[in-house]
Amino acid sequence: MMRMVDLIRKKRDGQALTTEEIEFLIRGYAKGEIPDYQVSAWAMAVYFNGMTDRETADLTMAMVRSGEQVDLASIRGKKVDKHSTGGVGDKTTLVVGPLVAAAGVPVAKLSGRGLGHTGGTIDKLESIAGFSTSLTREAFVRQVNEIGIAVTGQTADLTPADKQLYALRDVTATVDSIPLIASSIMSKKIAGGADAIVLDVKTGHGAFMKKEEDAIRLAKAMVSIGTQVGRETVAVISDMNQPLGFAVGNALEVKEAIDTLRGEGPADLTELSLTLGAQMVLLAEVVSTYAEARALLASKLADGSALEKFRAFIRAQHGDADVVDHPERLPQAKHRIEVSAPTDGTVSALQAEEIGLAAMKLGAGRSTKEDRIDHAVGIVLHKKIGDALQKGTPLATLHANDLSRIEDVKAQVLAAYEISEETVVAPKLVRHIVDRNGIINI
Repeated sequence: MMRMVDLIRKKRDGQALTTEEIEFLIRGYAKGEIPDYQVSAWAMAVYFNGMTDRETADLTMAMVRSGEQVDLASIRGKKVDKHSTGGVGDKTTLVVGPLVAAAGVPVAKLSGRGLGHTGGTIDKLESIAGFSTSLTREAFVRQVNEIGIAVTGQTADLTPADKQLYALRDVTATVDSIPLIASSIMSKKIAGGADAIVLDVKTGHGAFMKKEEDAIRLAKAMVSIGTQVGRETVAVISDMNQPLGFAVGNALEVKEAIDTLRGEGPADLTELSLTLGAQMVLLAEVVSTYAEARALLASKLADGSALEKFRAFIRAQHGDADVVDHPERLPQAKHRIEVSAPTDGTVSALQAEEIGLAAMKLGAGRSTKEDRIDHAVGIVLHKKIGDALQKGTPLATLHANDLSRIEDVKAQVLAAYEISEETVVAPKLVRHIVDRNGIINI
């Protein structure tokens, strides 16, 4: 008979658990048969001793089996999901979804809400009047087959063991474990029914993985899981030392996504969207080379079909599709407050996390899951790393409804900017691409 204490001892001593032992652990924990204190001891042993690739894949699939698994078999074509590890101003799903759908790739996406300084796709979409993110499974599948794209909120029935384990890790200082992070992310993607997965792994000040070498380790771990369980997986490692694009805040980011689909968006958001989208098109086997995939997506931006797909997507989910042509119909903040450069020079750093936290103080994000957010508020940046400044140049505009903390927010935004007398080059946006063969060049 298996005993949890033996599994803890085995992992404490650096040994690998069997597939059956991991299944016993996760099933027992999900059913309440194994107590928190024993799983805490196991998680700490994993933190110090790690897991093999096979163990990590087994853990992932055990968490997948702990709850509902979405069956997307009735959706025509190869379903490729995209996931970001979270960043500031990261509205790529709003661009990539309609873009790859316009290229013939079905987009059936389960998304979440934002927590902390990173935003959630569901919150951004709900800043569009009437937009519904609650779809029945039948309506979800039907919409993807009819227009090529649907986005709905994650259900509580998806990977319940992962939710339990994450809550425990959060209070036992075992969050920062690559195998546990990788299995947590991949379990949700696999349970969501994807045939293949593209991951956007952020690195830098505003990312969970501050160090690039840790981002590479996480990317490799997730690609390994996908490969072992039969889901082709590619990871793009991208920079989060400064916010992506210029807009930070829900409605502001929707407007910037619309601009990008119109071909008028920020260069970095456009570049990352094309890179991630091209990997999705490749995995969906629509084309055979990366260059062909990029060219196909560029043509969908240029001819307006990506923008039209976004319009159809909004309409299908009961949102106000007129925001595509009239973004002023999105929620608008009462006040706009400018933050100006205190001196001449060049922007040498822009702390993404501080900008995200400042937007939270305005009401754009949550510190707990129960918090209500204000879709209208946020920050629009005017200058980023490498941009030249003169004293008094606008650095950012704060969009606010509540002015009670505005001086604090202004100070935080100003402190996020570092200004140098030297010429500065902006950080490279796309750092690496990782597939089953390791790091590849594009």
